[in-house]
Order: sequence, then structure tokens, then C-alpha cells
Amino acid sequence: MQRTVGLVLIVIGVIMLIWTGFTYTKKEKIVDAGPIQISADKEKSVNWPPYAGGIMLIGGVALLATAKRA
Repeated sequence: MQRTVGLVLIVIGVIMLIWTGFTYTKKEKIVDAGPIQISADKEKSVNWPPYAGGIMLIGGVALLATAKRA
């Protein structure tokens, strides 16, 4: 189990180092006055610091290195 978690952390850490975030589009209402509704597409972004991926990568390598051999 420890080896599996270590491998997952390594993969997620590498992905987080390569892609430091993503953007998505969300439809938001601007005016809602009875039967009249005006909405607009707003672009939102989700970003994480690159060191978060590095920490996950190092943690995964540590877990993999300390896992008991079966």
C-alpha cells in the first residue's frame, strides 16, 4: 500500500510541476430583473505554487524508498 501511495504522489507531483494551474469558464448572471436576464462568461483560474508539486514528488520518493520489500 505504501508503494502505491508513493507512486501516486510521484505522478501527481510531476504533473503539478509541469502544469502550474488551469483555467475554466463559468457563466454568471449580471442582471436579473424579472423576465430580463443578462449573463456573461467569466474566465476563472486555479493556480498552485510549483513547490507544492516538488514537495509531493519528494514525499512520494521518500515513501517509495522506505516501503518494505514484499
